[in-house]
Amino acid sequence: MNRLIPCAAATCLAAVLAATSAYADAVPPPTISVTGEATISAPPDLARIEAGVTTDAKTAHDASNANDDAMGKVLLALKGAGISEKDYQTSQVSLQPQYSSSQNRSGPNVLTGYRAINRITIKVRDILKVASVIDAVVGAGANDLGGISFTVSNSSKLLDDARGQAIADARRKAEIYAKAAGVTLGDPVSISEEGTPAPVMYRRVAAPMAASAPIAPGEETLRVTVGVSWEIKAHP
Repeated sequence: MNRLIPCAAATCLAAVLAATSAYADAVPPPTISVTGEATISAPPDLARIEAGVTTDAKTAHDASNANDDAMGKVLLALKGAGISEKDYQTSQVSLQPQYSSSQNRSGPNVLTGYRAINRITIKVRDILKVASVIDAVVGAGANDLGGISFTVSNSSKLLDDARGQAIADARRKAEIYAKAAGVTLGDPVSISEEGTPAPVMYRRVAAPMAASAPIAPGEETLRVTVGVSWEIKAHP
């Protein structure tokens, strides 16, 4: 029986050492955590124009036919302006009855006619042509301009460049803290992107009242923020 006591003690000691080692492994190393930021400004290289034709007539047949004829002229104008067929798409087609209120409040509304609407979304890949494209569609009969949106089409690549700059900014800050604290900056132990950068930068403006109004696309700003933690080590 006495021979078992040293063995049991040795087993307990080994278990304690193993638990201590596991605990030490589980304790995270000391770190410096900072946030890095980067912004990149870029001029938009793609515009989207919402345009269409609204037609009123006494009958549904007349409203539909007149609208089809007018939209046909608008599409021909787009081709004449150098816009490829793949760069414009129908966004809305509708034919709705129109009513006027009855003079007798208790009576039914009176059918006065029909309204046909056909709208398209136009992509303009040359920002300098936006004004001329608007001139073309308005001159062809488009009487419904819904607005213009500007986009940076290669935003994914620009965001990747910004991510690299954000990491560099985080390292710069971490090295300042490490020097001030008298420690050495080690390897990064965690990197996370804060928020979700938009893959496409988008800005919408109202359509100009006059077709010949100047268009100012300006610039779009892409922003990335990352959180990085570095292991720190004491100076040897």
